[in-house]
Amino acid sequence: MFDATVREGVLRLRRPGTRWLSTGWAGGRSRGDAVYNVSVPEGFDRTDLAAYRDERLARAGFTEKPCNCETDRAVPADRDAPPTLFTGVAMEHARGARRGPVVAYATAGLSNPATLPMEPEREATDSATHATAVDLADAADSIPHGPGTVNLILGTTRRLAPGAAANLVAVAAESKAVTLLHTAGVPGTTSDAVVVGDDPTGESAAFSGSATPVGAAARVCVRDAVRASLRSRYPNDEFPGPPADAEHGVVADGRAEVFNP
Repeated sequence: MFDATVREGVLRLRRPGTRWLSTGWAGGRSRGDAVYNVSVPEGFDRTDLAAYRDERLARAGFTEKPCNCETDRAVPADRDAPPTLFTGVAMEHARGARRGPVVAYATAGLSNPATLPMEPEREATDSATHATAVDLADAADSIPHGPGTVNLILGTTRRLAPGAAANLVAVAAESKAVTLLHTAGVPGTTSDAVVVGDDPTGESAAFSGSATPVGAAARVCVRDAVRASLRSRYPNDEFPGPPADAEHGVVADGRAEVFNP
């Protein structure tokens, strides 16, 4: 499977020649030996994230670079850096879960919850609300680390078709949202990210939905890893206050215009 190591506030998940798909900062498709989850200090305001990543990996003694042997045109051959996620959660709260061909690692912090009420208070014609929502979205996009963040790294020994790899990101996000709603009453935070890795030499998997071996295993791995990380981070279930009152929270309380195609 995948080898996990934590040093100097950095989690490395390693398996030689893995294909990665990341939704995080500088994400996309790549191929290499490792992926990283980096804990940043409180008040972190660095914007030179590539340099900061290199500093932290060097400090932790992690020096892997992606191999340039990928022939799949969907994976750039000139990628010169491993997939890296950032979080305000200390790596002492990282937790992993394994089932069948899948392993998942999670760090879960909820100081910046993002909620989506089913009965929003505002109307679709409220232009001020629309502007606020856009501003909040832009702000969240510009901060890849965030004060909390639920970061997920999934690895599978199966060889995923391109669509199956992308769909596994959706499966992971869905499982995370269900777990967080049940446990803490929020579906996620403003800066959540997912990285999926698969083995290009493994048994082929054309699909990764919830009825497949990969998808089913991913769902329970994400659930159990997220719950374990939450229990470590909030041992007495003392989660941050109501999302609307959280210092870094966002509530999407607007209404969209609904119409027939």
